[in-house]
Parts: sequence; C-alpha cells; structure tokens
Amino acid sequence: MEAIVAGPGRRERITAEIMELTGIDEAMIERLVHGFYAKVRADAVLGPIFEARIGDWEPHLAQMCAFWSSVALMTGRYHGTPMAKHLPLPVDAGHFDRWLGLFEATAREICPPEAETHFVERARRIAASLELGVAGAHGVVLGNGERFRCNQAGAK
Repeated sequence: MEAIVAGPGRRERITAEIMELTGIDEAMIERLVHGFYAKVRADAVLGPIFEARIGDWEPHLAQMCAFWSSVALMTGRYHGTPMAKHLPLPVDAGHFDRWLGLFEATAREICPPEAETHFVERARRIAASLELGVAGAHGVVLGNGERFRCNQAGAK
C-alpha cells in the first residue's frame, strides 16, 4: 500500500494531476477571472455592489486569481475569509444566480470543456455555500432546496 504523503509534495502532485486532466493553468485562471469581473463590473445588478466596495481593482483581481488557483488547482495560494467578506453584502438568491450566470458564460467562452466543467462545479458549490451563509446572517435557516430572498424574515 502506498503511504499517504502530506505537505507541499502531495499538493504539487494533486495540482499537476488536475492541470493534466482539465488543462487549467494559472494563465487560464487569470483570463477567466479578468473576463468574469469585466462582465460583473458592466452588469447593472452586480456592478454597483462591487463598485461600492472595491476602490482598486488590481489587488482584488490578484486576490481572486489566488482564490481560484486554490479552488481549481488546490495550490493553497489564497489565504482569506470569503464568507466573512460576503455576509454584510445586500445580496440574495437573485444575485447569486446572476453571478453564476456571468461566471458560467465566461467559463464557456474561455475554457475547454473539461476546465469549464471543473470551474462551474466549484462555482455552484461556492454560490450555494455563500447564499446559505448570507441567509443565516439574516436569521433565515434555509431548508433543502430553499433559496434566500431579501424579504425573508425582515432581511433587507
């Protein structure tokens, strides 16, 4: 039986395997992140939410590249607290659906099918998790399959 090896060597092997299976690399992540946020910034619904909170886009884009590198390639580059950043935002299910729609469209445009599937599966999990967290921050406990709407339980 092969011993389980922890640490950087194991992470590097996992990253290399994902890259081989999906074709994802850091350059693709950068194209995806920059393309996606260009859509977000131009979006009538999401753009104002981001613009109200992000003064300098370059550090944010670099952080999002590190985030997606960690999510998609398991690189461990991101060190942050995405849930804490999203809890105070004035968002609900409609915003998360819009975010996913823009992300999925960008992934379709930029990525080969294996990479698109890999990114989109993770984006859907992230959106669902963040929506649950935002709902909880508003005192709303969602049941299986339920969605958070800002008008629930007096949420704004």
